[in-house]
Amino acid sequence: MIELGKLYAYIGTWLPRWKPLILSSSGISYRPLLATVDYGSQYEISGRTSDDNPTLALDYIDRSTVEKRLLRKLDLRVAFLVLVYIMNYMDRTNAAAARLRGYEEDLGMTGNQFNTLISILYVGYMLTQAPSNMILHRMKRPSLYLSSCMAIWGVLTVLTGAVQTYHAALILRFFIGFVEAAFFPGAVFLLSRWYKRNELGLRTAFLTCGASISNAFGALFASGILGGLDGTLGFTAWRWLFFVEGALTIVVAVSAGWILPDFPSTPSLWLLPDEQILAKQRMEEEVASENKHKSKPEEYYSGLAEALMDWRVWWVGAALNLMSSSQSFGLFFPTLSATMGYSATTSLLLCAPPWILGTATSFVVARHSDATGDRFWHIVGPLLVAIAGFILAISTMNTTVRYISLFLMTQSPVAYVVCLTWVMNTFSQSQSKRAAAIALVNTMSTASHMGSSYFWPSSWGPSYVNSYLICILTSVLCIAMLWVFRRHLSRCNEAAEAEEQSLGLPKGLRYIL
Repeated sequence: MIELGKLYAYIGTWLPRWKPLILSSSGISYRPLLATVDYGSQYEISGRTSDDNPTLALDYIDRSTVEKRLLRKLDLRVAFLVLVYIMNYMDRTNAAAARLRGYEEDLGMTGNQFNTLISILYVGYMLTQAPSNMILHRMKRPSLYLSSCMAIWGVLTVLTGAVQTYHAALILRFFIGFVEAAFFPGAVFLLSRWYKRNELGLRTAFLTCGASISNAFGALFASGILGGLDGTLGFTAWRWLFFVEGALTIVVAVSAGWILPDFPSTPSLWLLPDEQILAKQRMEEEVASENKHKSKPEEYYSGLAEALMDWRVWWVGAALNLMSSSQSFGLFFPTLSATMGYSATTSLLLCAPPWILGTATSFVVARHSDATGDRFWHIVGPLLVAIAGFILAISTMNTTVRYISLFLMTQSPVAYVVCLTWVMNTFSQSQSKRAAAIALVNTMSTASHMGSSYFWPSSWGPSYVNSYLICILTSVLCIAMLWVFRRHLSRCNEAAEAEEQSLGLPKGLRYIL
């Protein structure tokens, strides 16, 4: 006897595509098919396996229209994610701005104690990133998790403005890093759960541009606070910087709980039913095209174990560690700007234009990387531009030339955006492995800041020749390691192609190079 589910599926394949129909007990409905429809469950058909699943495909609707609507809504939510990252980065780097208005002197810092204060934050980062992402992978409401972490680090930032001793500031900085670490790898993983491979580059650039925007407008914001609130209510300017930025973080955190997206599998009020179903189907299609173990149930820690055993995760993590080391100048950007001889307020204002250019460039490079399907050369290009900036800064103390060198240096973070997207493209065999790989790679990248915080001691200023030489060296080593990684992926693609040709198989997944 013919099963009803198969009968409906067969009929559905011959329905006119220009006017899709749904058959119901009451007659014919001209309501468009919005998603895969399982008629077997409707008619309680038994004896069917998972491989014998009669469905009508989503291609009977105007999928592109629904997809554009979905992406438009999602991009608006991601825009708020950028705001959260701006606050994350401002709270991470505000110590550099506070340093220009008596932060070190008031807390009695001497020698390399300020460098230690910068470094200790990333110890907390290292301890939390991987466990946090594995927890996030199992949660249904990542929006609540991330917004809660944000509120906590906002409170800790406010408390930093009230400290009276160096050691109290050191302890608070550690815990700020401990809590902040949940956000960036979590946000990147959240993007990978919504966007397809060829959409991730631009959205990752959109997220990470929050760092550049923070460096640009955070300096302007800090200059306003440091210049306008000094002495108000008896508090010095640098204390007001922590008070105001911490309070703003808390306000944004409360809003984030309602605005940030959850995973596609979690019902969302801001999505229509067809958009919700399409969002899930898009990710299922992505995983199905590359997951060789889809018949194997995914265990809680299986992705973490796979990531830990994959040498490529460690290799790319080490390369990103070198890349982040070469970008350590960003932690001391106000200090480098101040070497041109201007006042503290002017030095902060001069920080903005280089980072604005870097933000604009990141969008162009990431979009072109997505369009061409290339990652490696879109990483090498910005790093070479940054190396030119380091060389310029070494060669002269001329004010104009050194300021131009800052514009070139801020192209380096563009490479980080593309490389992070490359990681998500490469380690996507399962959602849990992707979550673990992102967290592990970010942990190794963040670990660089513990050492690179000491690349810029005051004794090497104002020229900082040794610092720039270290940045050049780490950039060159990073390029070499990523070239090896690219060659490995290229050989994997060649082997897959040879196997398909010998066995007569259709073309399968290829690694993005």
